[in-house]
Amino acid sequence: MSKEINITVCLGSSCFARGNEDHLNYIEDYVKTHNLDAKVDICGSRCEGKCAKGPNIIINGTLYEEMTSVKLKEILDNIRG
Repeated sequence: MSKEINITVCLGSSCFARGNEDHLNYIEDYVKTHNLDAKVDICGSRCEGKCAKGPNIIINGTLYEEMTSVKLKEILDNIRG
């Protein structure tokens, strides 16, 4: 059975330096806090090739550029339902 929510965090040097390290930690904490372990698959990627618009995160196939912690929380709250 596949997971319902797929999150790919770009961990290329540009996105990582711009905050995706913190975003990854936030996502992991969010998943644990909301008991979403069974629904969420989190993985990293080396580079999404969109460095100028980073940090980038892909959620269920949708690329989110210029990610901030506020945007990330809103997206996670919306997909959680």
